[in-house]
Amino acid sequence: MVIHNLKKYILLAYIMLGICTTMQAEGNLPYVDQKTIHFGFLLGINTMDFSVTPTESARISTLKPGFTVGIISDLRLNRYLNLRFTPTLHFGERELSYPDSIFTDLTSTRSLTISSIPICLPIYLKYSAERKGNYRPYLIGGVGISYDLATAANAENPVLLKPFDFYTEFGVGCDIYFSFFKLAPELKYSIGFNDMLTHQRSGLNPKDEVYTKIIQRLTSRMITLSFNFE
Repeated sequence: MVIHNLKKYILLAYIMLGICTTMQAEGNLPYVDQKTIHFGFLLGINTMDFSVTPTESARISTLKPGFTVGIISDLRLNRYLNLRFTPTLHFGERELSYPDSIFTDLTSTRSLTISSIPICLPIYLKYSAERKGNYRPYLIGGVGISYDLATAANAENPVLLKPFDFYTEFGVGCDIYFSFFKLAPELKYSIGFNDMLTHQRSGLNPKDEVYTKIIQRLTSRMITLSFNFE
């Protein structure tokens, strides 16, 4: 009886050893990517930019870092594809610099700082490569709409942005598997389609109209480096 029980214990030990070896070979969280739906959050930094038409009228003189926070909702479509909805709030600002040739008053300001707090609602398609150990690189792309919460606060600024924008965004990232969660550094580039400049305004000081008149079109650009926790 003792020998029989010992054989069972040895067999059970071999089975457990085999399971542990398999899990170690697959890395941490071997089944986490099989979930149909999962959630997470992201923290990151951003740099906001403008595309100005015509380019000689004004330009971005300084790229200033901003802060990004968001919530991740992920739907698994198949082994390689995921559909993601990531409401995100960005805090940032841009500094527009103007050439001296447009000013007749030497006391006029040559640059303007425009703060921006867009809340973005993007839908992404995420394509992941095969997992290698605890790493899985991926590509991500999608479209979204945004609403700038800072529009009202900038009402007195000579350059006033429209609140709504429609944009596309694409980037790369890599899922890194830890014992209890996934961390994914992700770099994305956003391109806005709408002309964000408010051309016709009432109550604007005539002296400040020059900041707007020389610009035909102003579209948004943004680079975001985020760290996703899932």
